[in-house]
This record gives sequence, structure tokens and C-alpha cells, in this order.
Amino acid sequence: MTFPDYNLFCSRVAEVNARIAAACARAGRPVASVELLAVTKNHPATAAEYAARYGLRAVGENRVQEGVEKRPQCAAPIAWELIGHLQSNKARLAATHFDRIQSVDSEKLINLLDRAAAELGKVLPILLQINAGADPAKFGAEPADASRLLALALTKPALRVEGLMTIAPLSDDPAVARRSFANLREIRDRLAGESGVPLRELSMGMSGDLDAAIAEGSTQVRVGTALYGERT
Repeated sequence: MTFPDYNLFCSRVAEVNARIAAACARAGRPVASVELLAVTKNHPATAAEYAARYGLRAVGENRVQEGVEKRPQCAAPIAWELIGHLQSNKARLAATHFDRIQSVDSEKLINLLDRAAAELGKVLPILLQINAGADPAKFGAEPADASRLLALALTKPALRVEGLMTIAPLSDDPAVARRSFANLREIRDRLAGESGVPLRELSMGMSGDLDAAIAEGSTQVRVGTALYGERT
């Protein structure tokens, strides 16, 4: 599948938005409660420009270096979110160049990002990545560690915890993804109750499983392939 022209991209966004609207209707949720994050990894900077031109708020990148190189090539105003695994040696680079980091999964990262954001004079929005599906192939903190990580993050003046993120295990059984998403929502509800912090963002669901994610309370679905085609 080749990289689309802008008109094809718009028609694909319309198709994904129709899926989101249908899933919201089935769940009895307002369609405005779910944001579409365009995932631009392995695509040219034009992908981010398309998203901005369409009116999307943000794009998601998986690798720090790719986002750092691509962002200056995109003249259009749009937020950049890091959704891929963050190595500790790239924490400062990520804090410098991304508007939100969704893949915060350790005490070490929390400490490094807080220090970097403080030195940059900014408050950095973050999501805590939880391995809600207990998938050994996926990154993310163990659900049992979520309370401790949140408690630490809430002590950091240069960080703002906005919610949680997860990636469902790869499976031919749709119930596997749905259980993972339900688990993340339950963890969020428990943590919000314990901490008094709303943790509004639940970033979960991608091209293949966004319907199940929305049914379980996702507030942001991360979609790349359905918008831009297969990655090169």
C-alpha cells in the first residue's frame, strides 16, 4: 500500500471517524469523548502535515529520534506525542521535543523526565503505561506497581499525570484485547479513587481493536495503518 494523497487520507479519516462514532453509539457515549491520534511512525513528515490540515490535535510517534528529526520538517502546528517505548538515555531528548509522553513505565523514567522538564522550565504531561494484558512481549508497568508509580509521579512538580495507556496483546481472539482494556479502566478507576486525581485519559485501542477499546472507555485511539497504509 503506497502513501496516500491528501484526499485519500481524508476519506480514510472519515471511515475511521465513522467507526469511532458507531462504537460510541453502541457504548452510549458521546462521540466527542474519543480522540483520534494519527500515528505517523515510519511515514514522512507529510503524514503529520495531513493530520494538522485535517484538524487533528496531535500525532503519535514510536521512536524518539524519528520524531525529533521529523518535527522540524512539519511546518503545520500540531502536538507530538511519544507512544513508543522510551529508553532512559533518551528521556531528556523526549522531554525536549514531545508535547506528551505516553510510555512512562518506571520510577527511573519518572525521575529523569521530571528533572529534564524542570531544567527546560516546563510542566510535561505524561501517561503511565500499564501492561494491562500481562503480555510478556509488551512494555508497561505491572498493574500491581501502578499505585506506587502514580504516587511517585504526583510528587513531581514538573510532571502532570493525565491518565493511563496500554497496548493489548496480539491475539486472534477479540476478547483478549477487550479484557485488557477493561482491566486498564478498572485500574484507572481505582487509582483515581485512591489519589483524588481524575486521570481522564485512557489511551487504548488501535486500527484493529479500537471498537473494543471504546466499549471499555478509551478516550484516545491510536491509528496509523488505517489512515496512512502499511508502514515502509
